[in-house]
Amino acid sequence: MTTNSLQIIADSMKTPFLGAIINTTQAVLKNIQTVSKHKDDCVQLLEQIHKLLNAIMILHIKSDAGREMPIEVLDHVGKFIKILHKIYTFVEAQQRGNRVKSFFRQGEISTLLKDCQAGLQQSFDFFQIEETRALPDIPEMKRDAQKRHHEVLDMIERLSEATASERASTISGNRSWSSSSSNSISMLPSEPKIFHGRESELSDILHLFNTGIPRIAILGAGGMGKTSLARAVLHHPDITAKYVENRFFVACNSATTGIELANLIGSHLGLKPGKNLTQAVLQYFTNNAPSLLILDELETLWEPASARGDIEELLSLLTGVEDLALMITMRGAEHPAKVQWTRPFLKVLQPLDQEAARRTFVDIADSGHSLEEIDQLLSLADNMPLAISLLAHLADTEGCSNVLFHWDKEKTSVISEGFDKRSNLDMSISLSLASPRIQSIPHSQELLSLLAMLPDGLTDLDLIQSKLPLENILKCKTTLKSTALAYSDEHNRLKVLMPIREYLQQHQPPGDHLVQSLFKYFQEMLKFYIDYMGTQSSSSTISRIKSNLTNIENVLQWGLNQKQPTLSNSIYCVCHFSRFSGHNMQVQTPLMGQIQDLILQLNDHQLKAYFLIESICVWPYHPISNPEPLASQVVKLFKDFDDPDLKCRFYLNMTHYHQEVKNDVVGAINMCNKLISLATQTGNSKRH
Repeated sequence: MTTNSLQIIADSMKTPFLGAIINTTQAVLKNIQTVSKHKDDCVQLLEQIHKLLNAIMILHIKSDAGREMPIEVLDHVGKFIKILHKIYTFVEAQQRGNRVKSFFRQGEISTLLKDCQAGLQQSFDFFQIEETRALPDIPEMKRDAQKRHHEVLDMIERLSEATASERASTISGNRSWSSSSSNSISMLPSEPKIFHGRESELSDILHLFNTGIPRIAILGAGGMGKTSLARAVLHHPDITAKYVENRFFVACNSATTGIELANLIGSHLGLKPGKNLTQAVLQYFTNNAPSLLILDELETLWEPASARGDIEELLSLLTGVEDLALMITMRGAEHPAKVQWTRPFLKVLQPLDQEAARRTFVDIADSGHSLEEIDQLLSLADNMPLAISLLAHLADTEGCSNVLFHWDKEKTSVISEGFDKRSNLDMSISLSLASPRIQSIPHSQELLSLLAMLPDGLTDLDLIQSKLPLENILKCKTTLKSTALAYSDEHNRLKVLMPIREYLQQHQPPGDHLVQSLFKYFQEMLKFYIDYMGTQSSSSTISRIKSNLTNIENVLQWGLNQKQPTLSNSIYCVCHFSRFSGHNMQVQTPLMGQIQDLILQLNDHQLKAYFLIESICVWPYHPISNPEPLASQVVKLFKDFDDPDLKCRFYLNMTHYHQEVKNDVVGAINMCNKLISLATQTGNSKRH
């Protein structure tokens, strides 16, 4: 917003140096997003620049002369641009692998930084004096940036009354001013150079353009490539031939209201600035048909409920222009209301298929990496385009092996060093989590945190029967899907993509009260299977457990890290899960290997015997060299408690062991007799 306002002043008042200041500042902003060294110093320099830009802007607003600054002020503005050039050189030198850096020794870089800081301080001292004399509200400059922008527009409007024709030609002729404080300018963005896996969506969009004047919403999660798809449409030969010069791409992240969005669009059209350009924008598109307008990142305005009505009303007015094609990109899966969007709707963007993901990675990181390691990195990215791009750039400089190693330690932080959501995965995810739609349903974020530890996802049946302490849980599910933070797979299981799961587990893990509810749910499911194992009643339970295998392992791992009584219950559950895994998949859960040390901490002989018996029972699919020492321990432990059912199970398994492994018929008969005797005495007819 600050550079936008300064550009308007520069175009209107012809103050020397302002154009150079704006261009240099934008260059600094662009480079500062990818610095690899001295990040804190660069950010501090940027904050100082921002303060000085605000001071220069306010001096113009308050100037009695209206158009011209005193020579003394212009002199310091000129000195400021020299300092900006030094800052640009310093920031440029901090890029990884940048050639500028090779011309400087470390000491010279430190000297350059000191020169930048000293020069900024001199400028700041001068403008502070001016601000103290003329601008008593300096401490509030940040808080009223929006107000100052409107003041600039008012000033320009007053000036234009005196020289209307001159002002109109100047402003409407200039179509390159900044529309945001960072990276959005009225010139069309470039065509994406690396673009794989969206051919189907691109074809669908072009078909809609060929059949009429479309109104299209490109929806999807953050980092899914919505803007790249819009840019590909913008530069497609069919689109350029149809709309020629009447193609407009507006990044919406600098506006906050419907009026501001209309004014932002107006600035891209080259319209004369004003307080509300809505009607002027509509008139422009009516007179310049056919036109294509792309509104990128519209969710930044549409998300807040307080502004949603105004934004939807503006969209409705725009789609009322007969020959105006409208395309928006938005995080989430929900279309704004009051617009008759062209059918069929474009599907919500999903992760890339494996082949497209590989091609994207190789185009960025070259082909000198093993396919196995590339696929490992792609699995971490879950084929999300933003994550692929960031991992590939990192692998290009550090190698796949190093990136995989650092991911194990740092997770998504490995690819979160940039300064905006297109170069920082954590920032992109955090922006999605800050969505007003999420904030308005507090429990939806809790559900999302829980889903982050459940790679298998959950069905609606799981959500309801697990009795999670979340109000209106199905509404929470709908909210997560509408914001594209979660999705339903082909089996209608609610899931979260890997990068989002990793971020949440690191930054927003679920509360123990939520995991405890899910633990009880899986505990009951496993206990039911054990109680009715081998009967027809267990068949449906088997499929439910199989669809939650990784979920159960993660929840049981949580339980093994808890205190009593959850720890003992978790050990029993792990034993049940081990039996399920053995009978149905012929494998042993690795969780069994963690229990032995935990058992020693507990003075529970029955639990220890239960665990030892489960360890013996795995012999058909997990051979034990000699289970007899374990069996001797179990027999000793039997003296300390009475559990006929457990004893029967022990003798049954030892019968099978002697018969099938040792080929010891006598030993097998001996164990079988003990089993029959105990079962007869206790009336135990249970299947084991």
